[in-house]
Amino acid sequence: MKNIVVAMGLSSVLLVTGCATNNNTQNGAAIGAVVGALLGKATGDNDKSRYVWGAAVGAIAGSAIGSYMDKQEAELNKELAGSGVEVVRNGDNIDLILPGDITFAKNSSVVSGEFTPELQSVAKVINEYNQTVLLIKGHTDSDGSEQYNQALSERRADAVKSVLIVNNVNPSRLTTIGMGEYQPKASNATAQGKQQNRRVELTIQPVT
Repeated sequence: MKNIVVAMGLSSVLLVTGCATNNNTQNGAAIGAVVGALLGKATGDNDKSRYVWGAAVGAIAGSAIGSYMDKQEAELNKELAGSGVEVVRNGDNIDLILPGDITFAKNSSVVSGEFTPELQSVAKVINEYNQTVLLIKGHTDSDGSEQYNQALSERRADAVKSVLIVNNVNPSRLTTIGMGEYQPKASNATAQGKQQNRRVELTIQPVT
């Protein structure tokens, strides 16, 4: 439960900081420090090596970061066009939402072979823009127990991380966390809503 609370706090901070700015190329310098502090607290997890942002993320250096992320966002949109991956800009961050219906089979944490090329495209762009770190968040629907869904969400995040590493993304740039069933994107009352909730999200965060 402690990790869930930290994760929810992290998501809230990313949302608030994303909404606090209207010009991507003129953003300030606070997001990295806040995210670093939150993930520093997340090291209560048994696998402390996964939470690298506490050490890696510092203050963001002015308007150059906004321009850097603008270019990365454009490249991601180009590479992922028609893939089903949502590219969402939140301030200086970029969120990639990987739909569960094409990424994983139900109750599975094995990345679909059909979706691997999309993750290879993500890795290609990430490797070109190496002044960023990534938070990989796994999500589930509400079917099954809370404990099962928490573990499944963690395995899904780790599976995506593994594919990125195989495609030459530096592991020190990657942090994984499982959100379980606690941040649904849609209602779990319908099959369509559950399908939307079975997903993995990647938040790309600039560093200096």
